[in-house]
Amino acid sequence: MLRYILPALLLISTIAHAAEKPNIIIIFTDDQGYADVGVYGAPQIKTPHIDRLAHEGIRFTDFYVAAPVCTPSRAALLTGSYPQRLSMARMPRGKNGSGLVLFPNSPGGIHENEITIPEMLKDVGYATGMVGKWHLGHLPPFLPTRHGFDTYYGIPYSNDMTPCPILRDEEVIEEPADQTTLTERYTEESIKFIREHKDEPFFLYLAHSMPHIPLFVSEKFDGISEGGLYGDVIETIDWGVGQILDTLDELNLDENTLVVFTSDNGPWLVFGDHGGLATPLRSGKGTTYEGGMRVPGIMRWPAKIPAGTVTSEVATTMDLLPTIAAISGAKVPDDRTIDGHNILPLLTNQPDATSPYDAFYYYQGS
Repeated sequence: MLRYILPALLLISTIAHAAEKPNIIIIFTDDQGYADVGVYGAPQIKTPHIDRLAHEGIRFTDFYVAAPVCTPSRAALLTGSYPQRLSMARMPRGKNGSGLVLFPNSPGGIHENEITIPEMLKDVGYATGMVGKWHLGHLPPFLPTRHGFDTYYGIPYSNDMTPCPILRDEEVIEEPADQTTLTERYTEESIKFIREHKDEPFFLYLAHSMPHIPLFVSEKFDGISEGGLYGDVIETIDWGVGQILDTLDELNLDENTLVVFTSDNGPWLVFGDHGGLATPLRSGKGTTYEGGMRVPGIMRWPAKIPAGTVTSEVATTMDLLPTIAAISGAKVPDDRTIDGHNILPLLTNQPDATSPYDAFYYYQGS
């Protein structure tokens, strides 16, 4: 009889341990400005679902990215390190390509030796999925499925670059992508991933392709916002946030799921009313002024984060990796420099919790 009891007890223990691990969702928009969210002062754009995250969690007034453009900012989020350490602040140029971001003809990408959030989490039993824009290399060695993600659905670089294919894992399934429905499809794929992994701890990285230009919405969302087409795009993203929150509620996963909402850099102001706002901050994308580096930063985890918390302490996207390690039981890589910090004391509103940064460095490259 004992030989049956012991495996059963082990199984129960394993299930209980897995249940304690929080699910983690990072929603990462592209070129969304500091003032393009209701709780950050958006004058015309309505974002009730993103605002709900803030009302039920914590809102950072001083939340930063590690670079004011796509590729290095994304690398820093996933690795917890300044992009300069990753050789992702200046990449090999493709034909007519910038050295700051990757293009469809760029030969490089994220190095195979980097350790990403999903790789770290897989070691402690997480299912990992990515939906959306990658932009850390489009060639096979650099794709999300080679860097910790079990599944991938999205475009490999910015939506203004051609060709613009949709990949499922490593296979092109649509080219060019129909961008009018892209935000909605990203939401559908995210919900599908959540449902498929509701019985195990999961990590979902949803990296929206917009509001990076060109802007697209489906007929369903065309004209819904007082903020023009740009507002329509943001309100479509907000709708998607609401759909994800409703799914978490339905599956009774909301209490123990950390949801992070932020942007990869500030707004692309040169595109006028297609470029968003960073008010009251100076400038936007492509600069190391506050408008380029400071972004919306909202996190909700009902089991741990007190509702309605607002903090002016400095935190960054690089803090996500060590913080996620702390809450999941994963091991922070100790064979390299991790520039991010565990900001769990800030999230849980511990007495006297302060920013872990004595200095935060801005660097764009030349």
